[in-house]
Amino acid sequence: MRDFHQPGRSAVLATNGICATSHPLAAKTAIDILERGGNAMDAAIAGAVLLGICEPQMTGIGGDCFVLYNRPGEDEVRAMNGSGRAPAGASAATLRAEGHAVVPPYSAHAVTVPGAIDAFCHLSETEGKLGIDALLAPTIHYAETGVPVAPRVAFDWSSDAEVLQGAARDAYLVNGQVPKVGQVFSVPGQAEVLRRVAKDGRDAFYTGEIAEDMVQTLRALGGTHTVEDFAATRCDSVTPISGGYKDVELVEHPPNGQGATAILIMNILSQFDIAGMEPFGTARAHIEAEAAKLGYDARNRFLADLDHMSRLEHMLSMDTAKKLAALIDPRRAMEAPAAVSEAVHKDTIYITVVDRDRMAVSLIYSIFHGFGSGIASDKFGILMQNRGAGFTLEEGHANEMAGGKRPMHTIIPAMLREGGKITMPFGVMGGQYQPNGHARVVSNIVDFGMDPQTALDAPRAFSDAGNMKVERGYSDTVRQELADMGHAVTIPDTPIGGAQAIRIRADGVLEGASDPRKDGCALGY
Repeated sequence: MRDFHQPGRSAVLATNGICATSHPLAAKTAIDILERGGNAMDAAIAGAVLLGICEPQMTGIGGDCFVLYNRPGEDEVRAMNGSGRAPAGASAATLRAEGHAVVPPYSAHAVTVPGAIDAFCHLSETEGKLGIDALLAPTIHYAETGVPVAPRVAFDWSSDAEVLQGAARDAYLVNGQVPKVGQVFSVPGQAEVLRRVAKDGRDAFYTGEIAEDMVQTLRALGGTHTVEDFAATRCDSVTPISGGYKDVELVEHPPNGQGATAILIMNILSQFDIAGMEPFGTARAHIEAEAAKLGYDARNRFLADLDHMSRLEHMLSMDTAKKLAALIDPRRAMEAPAAVSEAVHKDTIYITVVDRDRMAVSLIYSIFHGFGSGIASDKFGILMQNRGAGFTLEEGHANEMAGGKRPMHTIIPAMLREGGKITMPFGVMGGQYQPNGHARVVSNIVDFGMDPQTALDAPRAFSDAGNMKVERGYSDTVRQELADMGHAVTIPDTPIGGAQAIRIRADGVLEGASDPRKDGCALGY
């Protein structure tokens, strides 16, 4: 139980349904959908699409999604890959010949075909109750009438707006300026796009005038995209992966997401007595940082589109984790892993919903960098993701850019199972931090007995490319001790990630938790 003398959040408790996400309007919309008779999938889709208006720097219909979910009465976790592919004409060799060492992140070359709308339409039809028209109606309304800009959104907007170019400046600035807290932001072009999707389904987005608008915009900027690339986009049902940590099972989405990295980090941590350390002390922060370095190094070497990856079992093997854990010196920081040529450290949105039938949905949805590629389609203002920057140009690498291939993704939804039963859908935002964040949340709960809200509130540290970021929630003593061990310690300007979770308690009550690092909340009924 939290100290009520101190600032903080109480858990949200309900019996019929809960949503936890990073903007209150999206949480309310999800609950409205549940109260109208929709299920958790309906609610998650409706809330997620609206987040593209509430947090346009983080996500939107020009992006991708990954989803974990179960059906009522089942504890089998299902996975849907809603990430798009590089256009058929994409070529690492061509970019190398032009002198590029990396995929230019704010160019048409970095734009992969958006997959989220296809996944949302498919999941609405196969798993939902109300139909895609009902789920898009709230976003259509707010895209036209506008949403007041929330404080954290305004903070991120001011940091990210410099990448906006061309039509994106018209669509995502207000009178040519970054909007202030409370200013109303609207995108009527997207309202029209969603009206057409509500009427005609995914084909309205991937064929005809809307697809042609995106293709013409990208080709004018040097992209190889074709209407055939868009028409061919399809989401895929895939098999989740998992790993155990003491009495819990962490279920992750398989590659091309980086969920395998979270399992590897967790397996490395299981070789140490984390529970015997101070939860916010130096020893735990150090071991976690070293485990993350090793986990990300493996990710950088092996992780890719599952059709092109051969080392997944190696990453998930406990033998691999034991060998890596043996490399950790409890008293000294190791060098950071080799830098990677693909872009990896950005942010996203996450939403989780559990309904009265205990269908649970864990959904993550992103355009990658803040405002994605910075490119918006000329007519409808659809902001395009730059997930292609997640490819490497290294010849022969499993994640080398190629036509029709999915890039390595940073976004990962998660669930916990205990005794074979789903007990907590959750997600941690924060781009590269996400696998580290998943392992940290699991450890907070399992090793230190924290309830979900406390586990999300807890201070974070993250060793990122040689920079040991330590939030202000840690003491100066810990920061100094980490520096003495060889870590290059800084206090980050931006808090490390964000998170949402819903615990399905044994007594049947739902317990929602929402990270105060974001504007959002958990709501239930």
